[in-house]
Parts: sequence; C-alpha cells; structure tokens
Amino acid sequence: MDPGDPSSGEPSTEERVPGAAVSGAASAADWTGPVADQVEPHAVVSMIERFRGRVWSVRSDTVDLGPDHEHPVVRDLVVHPGAVGVLALDDDDRVLLVRQYRHPVGMYLFEAPAGLLDVAGEDPWITAQRELAEEAGLVAARWHVLVDFLNSPGGSTETFRCFLARGLSPLPGGRPHTGEAEELHLPQAWVPLDEAKDLVLAGRLQNPTTGMGVLAAWAARAGGWRGLRPVDAPWPVRAAVLAAGRVFLPDGAV
Repeated sequence: MDPGDPSSGEPSTEERVPGAAVSGAASAADWTGPVADQVEPHAVVSMIERFRGRVWSVRSDTVDLGPDHEHPVVRDLVVHPGAVGVLALDDDDRVLLVRQYRHPVGMYLFEAPAGLLDVAGEDPWITAQRELAEEAGLVAARWHVLVDFLNSPGGSTETFRCFLARGLSPLPGGRPHTGEAEELHLPQAWVPLDEAKDLVLAGRLQNPTTGMGVLAAWAARAGGWRGLRPVDAPWPVRAAVLAAGRVFLPDGAV
C-alpha cells in the first residue's frame, strides 16, 4: 500500500514530519529573525562556586530570565578553559586519528589531536600547533579555521575551535616525550576522509572533535575548500565568554 494513499490508513509523508510548515501566517512562536546564534546573556543575580579542580570548576548561577518569568532560576555550569582541535589531512586526503583512553566514559576513542586553552593569552592557533606536535609529532604548512562549536552549552562554558592542517611533515626528532598517563602512548590511524565520514555517520566514531571535524572537512572539500577561514579569523563567541568571566584557567577565571 502507498502510505500516501488515504485508503491505506497510513499517514502521508507530509503528515509524519514533526513541525512541518503550514501555509498561511506564521504563528506567534515562529522565529522570523536571522538564523544565527546570538550573544545575549541574561543577568546573573548571584553565583556560588561549588567545586574548583585542576582543569575546571563548577558553579551555581542564579539567573534572571526577564519580565516573563516570575522568579529567577538556578543553573549549574562547568566553567571550562575552552579547547582547540586539529583535523590533519595528508596529501592523500587521509585524516589523522589518535587512539586515546577517556576515563569518564571508560572507552578508547579515535580522536583528532586536541588540547585545552589553558595558557592565558595564548593564540588558539599556537595551541593547535603545539598539540599537533605533541600528540602526533607533525608540523603543517597550511592552516585554516575549519569549524567552531560549543561542546555542551546546556551545562558547560567550553568553546571549541577546530583547525584544518595540511601540508604535513614529520617534526624533526619525532614526537616529543611530553605525554604522560593516557597520553603516553597514542597509536595513530590514517583514515581516508570518505571512510572517516561513513564511520562518523554510522556511530562508530563518537568523539565530538572527530565528528565535527571530519564532517566539516568532508563538506568543505565537496565545496572546493571555498569558505575556509584564516587562522586569525574572529571568534566572537570565545570573546564573549571571556568577557563574561566564564573561562577557567589554572590561576582562575579571566
């Protein structure tokens, strides 16, 4: 039976699509402005730090959501230093992934090289170059900003910038002996970009940097690499989070 046939008793494809547009005037709930994330923080009435660790802190903010809300609300958040990642692509369009243990989920994950923005005032591109050298023993001749994202904005202040690195060559002397604990041994896998994209979509690669980086690189290549941003491209979301005092560094929030 054709599910679109009224006699079949099955809803049509159009009827099964949640939130499908209906012809006519927009409802009061519809957004009519530009589809782009906006920095528009609500007032924080008070904040209480609940925990301060080596890498991040946790605090409770009392937030005034505005005149439509009778009472302020309390939101717990992880104050994070932010991070960068590197989607390294060789001349054969293979992606570098390193296998690393992640204790919070009890898994070995295949990841693009990445690291925290935990040096005050350091340019994110400098951090990315260091991470590529320390985790993979590589340097790159060509760099671009590939994609920016917020890792878990419902509960964390983490801002993330993923760079695309090409024109790869081994670091003289190889990978420096700076890794410890989980980073002591980082086996490498070079995966064709098309295969990496399929692995992400199949749910076999779960790391967010890997997922976002691979899909962004695959899409950028399909578009002839047009639209890639320079390494010093503005990062307004990062700037806003910094200005709001929502970035953790070892010596405290900036």
